[in-house]
Amino acid sequence: MVVTRRQMIAAMTAAAGLVVLAGCSAGDDGDGGGGDADLAELTLGLTYVPNVQFAPFYLAEQNGYFTDAGVDVTLRHHGESEDLFGALTNGTEDVVVAGGDEMMQARDQDVPVVDIATLYTSYPVALIVPTDSDITAPADLDGHTVGVPGPFGETYFGLLAMLQAANLTEDDVQVEYIGFTQQDALSAGHVDAVMGYSNNDVPQFAATGLEVRAVPLGDVPLVGIGLGSTDELLTSKPEALRAVVQAVGRAVADIVADPEAGVDAAAEAMPGTVSDEQRAIMSATMQSTVPLYGDLSVPFGTHTGPWEEMSAFLAESGLTEQPVPADEAYTDALVGAE
Repeated sequence: MVVTRRQMIAAMTAAAGLVVLAGCSAGDDGDGGGGDADLAELTLGLTYVPNVQFAPFYLAEQNGYFTDAGVDVTLRHHGESEDLFGALTNGTEDVVVAGGDEMMQARDQDVPVVDIATLYTSYPVALIVPTDSDITAPADLDGHTVGVPGPFGETYFGLLAMLQAANLTEDDVQVEYIGFTQQDALSAGHVDAVMGYSNNDVPQFAATGLEVRAVPLGDVPLVGIGLGSTDELLTSKPEALRAVVQAVGRAVADIVADPEAGVDAAAEAMPGTVSDEQRAIMSATMQSTVPLYGDLSVPFGTHTGPWEEMSAFLAESGLTEQPVPADEAYTDALVGAE
């Protein structure tokens, strides 16, 4: 049985002593939220803490792109122990940012979530090792210790897929569940490598003086970050959801043209003053994130990932009870022109 994300997040965040900020609450369906009563109102969930990786959403809000597209959007950061899809399920949120693989797993667990737009066209997870490590490819991990927050989420899915692609199993490596302490565990030598995000963790580690490099996972059957909504909202509010996709796509295009526009938007969205050091890290993260958006040669949000292969992989790995039909897990109905 797969441990739920709620259980693992609650345990790990308590152990790590993370400080997170809950965002604003969702607006009502009427005009009580202070928005334009003529616009459909949606709440968009951005997980746990403000981060430059959410720059397209901040920029779309600050520049009025949601309003221009015809929707009144409230951005909301989840609470510390809140399940990734809990607010979507109970109606507090209407759209959530999550991995395509996370959404497929949730759908298997009776969460009626469907991926409505791709944000990252390539998988953002990598194996992170010290610069002087003799691990240069996933196959080199044989006999080594690798740290991962826990048996949940993209870092864990990425680990399993990487091992499979390298013809390794969990018996060939020592997997340590280390919570969200990858940097400390790696710097102290408690593990030989950690699973993390190439666009976020690597710049964060480097900023502390920890010299690391990212080892690509190889050809893994996983789909990265996208926008998810529910079957019900796809039927009842398709134009509002389409407007969200269009507005975010417009912001992504701005950031691809000028990554510092994303940094500015994120800095404005974060509480307090962003120091020069913090801004430098944000800039490095933004520069590393831009390639994940792809070249925008196809309409923003188009699903091009290995959905069928991912469905089979998740089931074979015990991450889902059975293969989830790919055509139920994502839709391109809201992508591009009407």
